[in-house]
Amino acid sequence: MIVRIMGEGQVRLDDGHLAELNELDDELLAETRAGDEEGFRRTLGALLDAVRRLGAPLPDDSLEPSELILPSADATLSEVRELLTDDGLLPG
Repeated sequence: MIVRIMGEGQVRLDDGHLAELNELDDELLAETRAGDEEGFRRTLGALLDAVRRLGAPLPDDSLEPSELILPSADATLSEVRELLTDDGLLPG
């Protein structure tokens, strides 16, 4: 799976890591809905860190179709609310 982090680039991520990422996504969804700014900031950072840690960055000159687009680390709670689906940022 190719994941794009807005403002950073793309990462190739093995589908086997989706369960771990979905747990963070579920937390982020709950915190976003509750308006928990501190929890939102912490969990968004953890989600992005996990993608960076578990994935392999693609070269800057590579442009692959992204199956998933994540907000940048400095995205606001309201910006992320606009990106969320009923299932969160990640596909169910």
